[in-house]
Parts: sequence; C-alpha cells; structure tokens
Amino acid sequence: MRLHVADHPLVAHKLSVLRDASTPSPTFRQLVDELVTLLAYEATRDVRTTQVQVTTPVSTTTGIKLADPNPIVVPILRAGLGMLDGMTRLLPTAEVGFLGLQRDEETLEAITYANRLPDDLTGRQCFLLDPMLATGGTLVASIDYLLQRGARDVTAVCLIAAPEGIKVVEEFVGDRADVQVVVASVDERLDEHAYIVPGLGDAGDRLYGIV
Repeated sequence: MRLHVADHPLVAHKLSVLRDASTPSPTFRQLVDELVTLLAYEATRDVRTTQVQVTTPVSTTTGIKLADPNPIVVPILRAGLGMLDGMTRLLPTAEVGFLGLQRDEETLEAITYANRLPDDLTGRQCFLLDPMLATGGTLVASIDYLLQRGARDVTAVCLIAAPEGIKVVEEFVGDRADVQVVVASVDERLDEHAYIVPGLGDAGDRLYGIV
C-alpha cells in the first residue's frame, strides 16, 4: 500500500477551517468540495491514458485522453457523497458506484447496508471516497468488496487519517493489489471512542446535520 499526504498550503488552509467547530455546515460542505478537488489532482496522477491525434487551428499534434474502460468513483455512504462532486469535477467521464457501510459503535466493525457496483471490475481503476480513515474497518471492507469483483487498482481519497487506521489497511492489503491512500493529513491518534484526534468531528453530521 502506498500513502500520499498532500503537502500544499491551500490544502492545509482549507483543512484548518474544516477542523474549526464553529464552521457552519454550508461552509463545511463547500470546503470539502474544494479540498477533494485538490486531493483528486494528486490521486489521479497515475490515471491510465492513451495517445490520440489532435488537430489544432495551426497543425496536428499528439495528445492524450483517459483510457478505456472509464475509471469508477465509489463514495462510501453517507459522508462520501459530500466528496463526489469534487472528484467527478476532475473525472467527468468516470462512472459512479455506491457503497453503504456504517460502523457498529460497539464492535467498531463495518456493516454493509447498500451496494451498487458492477459485478466485474477487472481492469478498472477504482477511486473510493470516505472523509475519515479512523479504525480502518470501513475502508478495509470497501477495498475487499472491490477486490472480490476483480479490481486490482484502488485509490482511496480521505480528508484525514489516523495512524492506527493506516496500519490496518496496510496489513490487510499486503501485496494483493495496487492500493493507494491519498489524504490531506495524518493526525495524531484515535481516542478511546475511536475518533480521530485532533480530527474534525463527525464528517457526516457536519456535512448534512444529525439524522
């Protein structure tokens, strides 16, 4: 597994505002969208391309376009939905799947409640979206879903991560597939309730309110 921490002043600035408990939901949603676009730029550095001939107003040249099959973007419901627009802004031709998982607050294990993915992901580049990589359980379960369907190239885009969660994902993946995790920050630790410290609170609640 490869870990990429985006090191850019704009990333750090937007993340600082997201962390602030006084930031209202509309501003939080907008900043998540902007931050994900910056992270998407890093996450797609190795997106597959193919050469094409382009006729300019002056001459012809060789350019590149995204290769077939199209990448697939998979937000993990519900908080991952807040990252979808920022990702597809850079990958407008990508297909979109959905995966619904939630963490059991007692066992901390991920429970699946929705799945809308192609049966066969062989040869597809997959981009998972989830704001928080805390214990790693949700991301491991999501990666496992993709690998079971034939995916071997998976990039997870998260706003923040805890060292404990990164270790869990690393141990799970091993050498089974090419998995990359792109984050804006690796925070200090998890607390006794498995929340990221200093973190930014519950991303889903801050995006959409408590339901």
